[in-house]
This record gives sequence, structure tokens and C-alpha cells, in this order.
Amino acid sequence: MERKTTIKDVAQLAQVSKSTVSRYLNDGYVSSEKAERIKKAVKELDFKGNFFAKRLKTKHCQLIGLVLPRMDSVSVGKLLMGINAVFEPKGYQAIILVSQLNGEKELNNILSLHQQGVDGIIVNSVGLTAAHARLRQEISTPLVFTGQKRPGLICLKNDDEAAGRMMGAYLKECGHRRAVFAGVTETDSAVGLERKRGFIDAFTADNPGATVNFVETGFDFLGAYNKGAEICALNPTVIVGATDNIALGVLRYLHEQNIKVPDEVSVAGFGGYEVGAVVYPALTSIAFDYELMGMKAAHLLLDMIHDQNSLTGDTLPIFFLERESVLDLTKPFAPKQPEKFTTLT
Repeated sequence: MERKTTIKDVAQLAQVSKSTVSRYLNDGYVSSEKAERIKKAVKELDFKGNFFAKRLKTKHCQLIGLVLPRMDSVSVGKLLMGINAVFEPKGYQAIILVSQLNGEKELNNILSLHQQGVDGIIVNSVGLTAAHARLRQEISTPLVFTGQKRPGLICLKNDDEAAGRMMGAYLKECGHRRAVFAGVTETDSAVGLERKRGFIDAFTADNPGATVNFVETGFDFLGAYNKGAEICALNPTVIVGATDNIALGVLRYLHEQNIKVPDEVSVAGFGGYEVGAVVYPALTSIAFDYELMGMKAAHLLLDMIHDQNSLTGDTLPIFFLERESVLDLTKPFAPKQPEKFTTLT
């Protein structure tokens, strides 16, 4: 079997270090003398069978980087579907790195992908900081962030504050006065701050005696389930999960404690996950189109890769899903009829 030419082979022939070859292949600084020797070695060794060699000729390697906060998430899965729908037909492949909801690891993943020479990077961020803005200035790779927003960065996100206001206004109109908002810390500005702030503002406006208590659960189902007792001790008429996953964890706890939903307490969430339509009672939620977000982010990154102008201020739609898990306290109680599903033939 013919041995594949490596960067080490190029470095030996050009009489430079492997790191110098790597910098050259990633558009880093290399003296003109060394650059000429590397270029000659690449040609002599026919170093064409990899993405870096292709980058030398076309400035594109057909590789994109994806930095994700976690993999066990419905929203991340939908986002990936949208991204893949755009990039796969164009022959791109993806390198996926997972930050495990850690901001420092997210930054390191971005830098790692840049050093690997990908054409562009999409980051589903856990929270944008000044460090992200500094890194953006230090690297040349096109970069699009989703889920969060910060001035000076190319971002695409849902209007989380508007979604919070939509839910708050609905529950206020349903006569609720005591709410618990179960969610995450404000280090996640979209979910932990904007979504919560919009809800509190709308729920308490012109709603005498209205209170909103906050219970930190984290993003995962089990974390919300484990905070069930703490939430119920606050005696709410409605529990709002910052995500559907949180709301479903609470719903599970209530079922196990034989607390009837929505007769004794209402539950709502954000996300519009399909599973929310099949649990009982079906979960009232605000739906986001994460697949569309992925497609828009992919198109935006493609435009940046090819030096084309693109609009960044597109509005992503949000939808209110009124289901069975919220009781209208202003009306005599009557169980809502389950949603009917139409079978396609």
C-alpha cells in the first residue's frame, strides 16, 4: 500500500519544522524564503490528497467546524439538521466539537478548529463574553454564533425576551398570580436572562399581587426533576420551565407525587419539542424553529466564506402552542380535549 504523504514529509524536504508547515497551510506568518521552500516541497511530493493541500490551491478545504454546547438536546439536533441541509449538497464535511456547557472549552474549541484550517465555524454558544470578541479579532476564519448575541460579532438568535413576554401575557390573562420560573443562571443571557426577564415583565404588568419566584435547575431533565420539591414548596399556580426539557422534568415529578396537572398546578415551557405534544397532559409551550436557524446560519457562513454580503438581522419566527397543561383560572374548569393527529396517507 502506498504510504500517504504527511506534513512531516513536507517539513523534512523543505528543511523546516512541522509547525512552520502547519502555519503556512493555515495562512499564518512564514518568511517568504521558507514559504517558497514549502510550496516547492508540496508540489514535489504531490501533497494533494488532503484538505490542506486543497486549501493551498483554492483557499477552501470544504470543511466547516461546529462547536456545540451539548449533544443530548432536541434544539441542537434540529439545528444540526438545518446546517446539514445546506452544507451537505455543497460537498462540505463537518468537524464537531462539544463544549459541555463550558465557556472556556467553547473558546478553546473555536481556536482548535481555526488551527485545523476549516473554512468557517458555527458556534451554538453557551454565552458570549469579551473573550469571544477578542478571539474574533485574533483569527481570520469566518465565524457565526447562534443562540446568543453580542455587539461586534456575527450572531443569529431567537427573540427570547419576546418569547418570555408572550408566555407571561398568556398566563396573566389566564388569571395566574403565583408563578415559579425554573431555569438556568444569567451567564446564559438568552435563556437565563432575556427569556426570564420578558416573562417577569409581562406577567407582573398590571397584575396586582403577582409574584415570580426563581429556582435554578440547570438545563437537564433530571436537574429539574430533582428540584420538584423546592418548586412545589413555593405553592405556585403555574410552573414555567425555561426550556421544555425543564418543564418535562417538573411534569414527571408532579405525576409521581400525584399532583394533578393542570387541576392543581399548571406547567408550561419553551421550545415546542415534539415530545411535548405526546406527554399527558400535552405541554403548553413557545415553539422556536431551530432547524430554520441552522439553515440561516449555514447560508450566512457560506456567504462569509465566499466574501459575499449577507443580511444578519433576519427575524426568526416564534409560535405559541396552547395545549392541555395550563388551566384558565378565569373560567370554570373544563378539561381540554387532547390534540387530534391526522394520519397521512
